[in-house]
Amino acid sequence: MPSETFEQVLDRAASQCGIDPGYWDIWGRYHSNSTEAKQTILRAMGLVPDDLESLQRSLAERARREWERLLPPAVVVSVSLDPQLTLSVPIESLGERVHISIRREDGHTADCELYLADLPQSGSIEMDGRTWVRRQARIPIDLPLGYHEISVQLGSTHATTRYIVTPDRAWTGPHLGAGGRAAGISMSLYGVRSAHNWGCGDFGDLLEIVDWVAEELQASFVGLNPLHAIHNRRRPYNTSPYLPNCSFYQNFLYLDIESMDDFARCRRARDLRASPEVSREIEDLRASPFVEYERVSALKLRFLKRLFAQFLREWRKGSARVRELRAFLDREGDLLEKFATYCALDEHLHRLNPDVWLWPQWPEAYQDPDSPETRAFRKRHWRNVLFYEFLQWQIDIQLRRAQQHARERHLSIGLYHDLALATDRFGSDLWAHRPFYVAGCRVGSPPDDFAPKGQDWGFPPPNAERHREDGYRLFAESIRKNCRNGGALRIDHVMRLFRLYWIPDGCDATLGAYVKERSDDFVRILALESVRNQVVVVGEDLGTVEPEVRKTLARFGIFSYRLFYFEKNQQNEFRRSSEYPAQALVSSTTHDLPTLAGFWLGTDIEARRAAGMLDDEGFRAQTENRMREKQKMLDVLAGEKLLPDHMPRYAAAYPELTGELHNAIVGFLAETPSQLLAINEEDLTKELEQQNLPGTTWQYPNWGRKMRYTVEQLRSDGEARDYTTMFRNWIVRSGRRNGAPAARSATGGTELQ
Repeated sequence: MPSETFEQVLDRAASQCGIDPGYWDIWGRYHSNSTEAKQTILRAMGLVPDDLESLQRSLAERARREWERLLPPAVVVSVSLDPQLTLSVPIESLGERVHISIRREDGHTADCELYLADLPQSGSIEMDGRTWVRRQARIPIDLPLGYHEISVQLGSTHATTRYIVTPDRAWTGPHLGAGGRAAGISMSLYGVRSAHNWGCGDFGDLLEIVDWVAEELQASFVGLNPLHAIHNRRRPYNTSPYLPNCSFYQNFLYLDIESMDDFARCRRARDLRASPEVSREIEDLRASPFVEYERVSALKLRFLKRLFAQFLREWRKGSARVRELRAFLDREGDLLEKFATYCALDEHLHRLNPDVWLWPQWPEAYQDPDSPETRAFRKRHWRNVLFYEFLQWQIDIQLRRAQQHARERHLSIGLYHDLALATDRFGSDLWAHRPFYVAGCRVGSPPDDFAPKGQDWGFPPPNAERHREDGYRLFAESIRKNCRNGGALRIDHVMRLFRLYWIPDGCDATLGAYVKERSDDFVRILALESVRNQVVVVGEDLGTVEPEVRKTLARFGIFSYRLFYFEKNQQNEFRRSSEYPAQALVSSTTHDLPTLAGFWLGTDIEARRAAGMLDDEGFRAQTENRMREKQKMLDVLAGEKLLPDHMPRYAAAYPELTGELHNAIVGFLAETPSQLLAINEEDLTKELEQQNLPGTTWQYPNWGRKMRYTVEQLRSDGEARDYTTMFRNWIVRSGRRNGAPAARSATGGTELQ
């Protein structure tokens, strides 16, 4: 047989490593990956694709690593199947006995011995003159849902694997699981205005919002932006909750300082709060139309450090609160310790040199979280490290209180959290967990009509093999920590579990390639954490979505995410409400898209022109297209008989969102068979400006705009109450009232499509 060419081996290597050969864009054009893109991505994965010989050698080494290990590093299986274990052994050892030790998560143990020759074979390979075979061993005890450990001894060879038993569906709860429907409000917590907070929405405001949702809206949940820790610096520095410093822990800016136990005990803090200087600063921060992250952070840290000093007085006494914190630290372990160390180092090194803002600028020894110098810093500055651990403990207390309050007010879901896809490459996640990210590539998306040159999101792809080697511990923690203290979790860009678009360094977004993930493992672990934490999962599946992705999500009981703007049929007309899938969350818009009022007025188009993203021709084209889209919306609303008879049916009659149109759109969404409905706060109160204008930094005040009404005005202002009444009426009419059983059947629902 003729020898393989370099291109053939390159394609084989790409296929084995999950690199798709190409992709179809939204215009129906197929893009084949370039040789350079495949080589760069393979190199980032650890192969050497420089020439035929080096690539063949890399593939042989890769195969050898997989076959010469007695056990895989992790096994993820369904609870509905008999537990099996794959053993990889040299053929000459088939006459030996293998000893298997099982340790269940609950501590129960069991042992057994098996003859390898008696076990069924599932594969074999010839390598370097030796034959390796795979044999299937049945686990002799029942393994419940959870994370177990199995060890195998074969002669002098010993191996251990993490054996993860998962459910076949995520949690939906007694109400949604029975086909019920629910509704809620989505809010950017940082933008909440109140007479109580210090210029940024906090967990005290969240308690008030829960009361408003329970009493006035009679809804089932409060949707929140990602609460992840960010650096809290002045714009245009990254303040995006979707590009966090840390995806495991939350931003201390959301702490309600005056409700902390230590505030009541700390006279120095109470006296400082009463000072004219602090009162003026808080009033200025409240009055600002945008969140002043750096100023709010500085002010809150000033108080938090005083409260921590108050708490330290109890440290050596070992009070009940100290024991509670110690228990929290034990549960969080190394993950929190590294995050807190990063925070303490970041503060310390910036104080020494104000020009040092990023960890790659730190002294080299401190760039390694496990270096002797970093360990010495952690020991020497243990109080500073403990301070940042203390903050996360306080956040957990206040968030837990908010979720408990929501359930006490009979919100069937409570808090609906959001897990970001990205992480700041200059943040603590990359500093602390660098092996879990691939160097040499960035994540983005291919060209589409939203971004004709594609999108470069600027952060490295996850290293799926490293996650597998670690038994998926870090991935599981990312789900667990973000659904804690909530009843629902949104997975930003859920396609990440199936594939991501990798852009090789040195290339723009048009030259990327899709790389497959270990989707079955990731989705199953997501379902396990969902069931364990009793959290409903919503997968944000907007953009280019392969049909198989939605089928898999539907099979696992993960809710789709559908937006009014995007739901079109093959004729590019808006779908009728009855055509929406049942197993989905339906909403009006997102933070990256125009609000309903902004859509009708064209505020987003004006913002893009003001930011220099549109020339006059582009502005005219988008304005003309917007008029056509508005007409299509009118057509579908009229077809659903949601518009009064006296209203005209042509878009030119509506330069802005009238009350009747507002009511009709909310009613349209409420009438869909989709089980979950979320209306953004900006859309409820007809605000014009969206939270984020993609593609901008300093040109637009992203991630800082405050809501139109204060929390107090939502209850007292006449216009705000009218909006609330309108939404509540649709919630009740559509059978979504506070998690109650549907008042009537939701007809016309379809399967996910």
